[in-house]
Amino acid sequence: MAEGMLMVCMLVPLLCQVWIAAESHDKEEGVLYPWKHQGTGVVRVKRDWIIPPIRVLENSKQVPEDLVQIKSDKIFTGEVIYKLEGPGVDQDPKNLFEIDDKTGVIRSKRPLDRERHNSFTLKAFALSPSGERLENPTIIEIVVLDQNDNRPSFTQRQFVGSVPEFSVPGTSVMSVSATDADDPMTENAFLSYSIIGQESIPANAVTKTMFGINNETGAIHTRDVGLDREVVKSFRLKLQIADMGGMGLTGEGVAIIHVSDINNHAPQFCRAMYEMRAVENRKDYEIGRVNVMDRDDRGEGNWEAKYFISNDPGGHFAISTDPGTNEGVLAVVKPLDYEAQVEHVLTLSVENVNRLSDKSPNLPPSIATVAVTVLNENEAPIFREDPIKIVVPESVLPGTLLKSNIAFDPDHLDLRYEFSRDPERWLEINRVTGDISARRSFNMRSPNVRNNIYNAVVKVTDAGGVSSTATVAITLKETNDFPPQLLPLSGTVCRAAGRTSPGMLVTAVDEDLPPHAAPFTFGIPDDLSINWTLNQVNDTHAVLQPLVELQAGEYVVTVSVSDSGSPALSAYAQVNVTLCACNYFGDCKSEVGAVLGSSVGINFIALIIIMASIALLLLLLLLAVAVTHCGKRQHIKKGTGLLVGESEDDIRDNVFNYDEQGGGEEDENAFSIDLLWNPHDAPSTPGSYYTGRGVPGGKQPLRRDAPHNLPSPIYPRRPPADPTDIEDYINDGLEAADHDPNVPPYDTALIYDYEGEGSLAGSFSSIASGSSDEDQDYNYLNDWGPRFQKLANMFDPR
Repeated sequence: MAEGMLMVCMLVPLLCQVWIAAESHDKEEGVLYPWKHQGTGVVRVKRDWIIPPIRVLENSKQVPEDLVQIKSDKIFTGEVIYKLEGPGVDQDPKNLFEIDDKTGVIRSKRPLDRERHNSFTLKAFALSPSGERLENPTIIEIVVLDQNDNRPSFTQRQFVGSVPEFSVPGTSVMSVSATDADDPMTENAFLSYSIIGQESIPANAVTKTMFGINNETGAIHTRDVGLDREVVKSFRLKLQIADMGGMGLTGEGVAIIHVSDINNHAPQFCRAMYEMRAVENRKDYEIGRVNVMDRDDRGEGNWEAKYFISNDPGGHFAISTDPGTNEGVLAVVKPLDYEAQVEHVLTLSVENVNRLSDKSPNLPPSIATVAVTVLNENEAPIFREDPIKIVVPESVLPGTLLKSNIAFDPDHLDLRYEFSRDPERWLEINRVTGDISARRSFNMRSPNVRNNIYNAVVKVTDAGGVSSTATVAITLKETNDFPPQLLPLSGTVCRAAGRTSPGMLVTAVDEDLPPHAAPFTFGIPDDLSINWTLNQVNDTHAVLQPLVELQAGEYVVTVSVSDSGSPALSAYAQVNVTLCACNYFGDCKSEVGAVLGSSVGINFIALIIIMASIALLLLLLLLAVAVTHCGKRQHIKKGTGLLVGESEDDIRDNVFNYDEQGGGEEDENAFSIDLLWNPHDAPSTPGSYYTGRGVPGGKQPLRRDAPHNLPSPIYPRRPPADPTDIEDYINDGLEAADHDPNVPPYDTALIYDYEGEGSLAGSFSSIASGSSDEDQDYNYLNDWGPRFQKLANMFDPR
């Protein structure tokens, strides 16, 4: 009955809309198409029917089910055919609806699912048998009504949240959510949340209900006190969701709630006293560890500890936290000194990284004491300064004490000093006291002095064998050791009639360095300053000039020069000045030009006499050379091979070396014929000689046995430094001896007819025999064999 009334109420407004639409349609047609009304009066026009939405319950088991029937009221005598199109018919999802083509009844073919398709819009057609449309398409809307056929479900299989321990009731923990596929506008999707179970971890740690949930929003909150993380770690809640306000279908879920830690436990030292040992003179190493206990959650900031040290005024120690074990690592960061302090007592305190909660027990801070014993070891000697700086004048006297008390030993052991580097050997050190003194004077110009600093290295070793080194940096102060020198000591000053050239430029140099060198002061002694003067140009140069008109010639001027040292050193120099006549350009003239151009020079007759004397001198020189040359000529008489004074052809002017190979024309290295004469023998009569038997027979051809006037090569007499060079050393000596012209065998003619001074035997030479060349008989050579046959033929006059 109610459904019928609902349908009537829905049809009434629809009929009104159809009526209004029909009237407006007639009016529009009368305006647009006036010919339709001519001569006919009022014409009735058919109105289209609007079918209200058809509601179909989902999951209906009464299928097929008639939904609605359409019918065409157009005047048509023939048959009417009905067709249906749209989703659910010929479009996806297909085969859900159909229409009877003869009666126009629309029916559902299968149960509908609202969660998949909540409505359908179809079009119905009335056609003639020929396919002509008899009516405009009719729109049919089918709405699927919801049924509570879907259970609600949670959006997650498991919800996870946390709550701090000791939270007060009402503290928000987390929220859960659920969904329902039914129509949210109906009671089928009206959800309600609830907690149906609670488990504690560890089990049975807490039995009272600790959490509640908002049945509409799913927000979970605490309901009671007693959340202690040291007692219970977490809770497992069993949740339920139901539709229709909790009266319909239900679903279940799980929520895990962890009890989070708060810093309600302060760290406590496990021991009140610790003992450790440390070696002196070492740093940055661990000497021991301290440990603490903390009941808060391990690995978090509420558990992590920070350590502090007191009673360490020297800052020798530091403590850090091992992140894995939470132990305090005590280390030495500044070397300890056994001789200064044997034991250090430290006070340690500890706290957490995170601030302690106000819900923690009110306990005093935990404190521990650490006693550190210092172990002694042999320490290296220590220099009082490094580098050891010394400032001395370069001319310090040998034996002068330069530095003392340069090092000490922390262990009070005996020390031994020495220089490990002193390139110039200028220093000396006392091996026991370490006093450094000068061995000899210093030299600023040494290559080992750089920027006026000489560096040496001193080494000190204690009785235990431990040593240290330090640099000795000696700054040398320049002293005025050398007087200045004047350059040059000779020069020329040109002068012309009526004027003098700028003068002679002199320079002063000094081997000293500033401030004991330039600027220099030049001067001339008072007794010599009448004729000459010095004009200073700059710090190192001056110009020497005559004050009066002087004659051309040589002058010696004494010049003094002083340096700027303290005290200043001076030197005197004799400067040879040549004052000469000058041409127009200020240059000195030649001697002849000077003589000819001088108004006070010699006259023309004196010049002729000088030139004649020079010519006579040259003539006498030529005559002397000619006479000397003629006196030394000697002659050989052909066919005899004997040296005779009357012969004009001396074939022995030169002796040639024919045993030399190579060199071409340069092989003709001639020896002076004088080398063949004995310097101590002279013929008794000019033009005669002595035979081996003491009979005069002309000039004796005396010769030397060695060319002693030739230079000898320098032999490598220094022994080799490396034994592997012995072979090269011997070969070099042999090569030098082979090329020495003063060592036999000589590369010259050997003399056999000179026996030397003091010999009583006569000469064995047939060349210097007592017979003359006419009386000499060489036939006896034929008796000596065929080897001397050629020698006999050479001396045979025939």
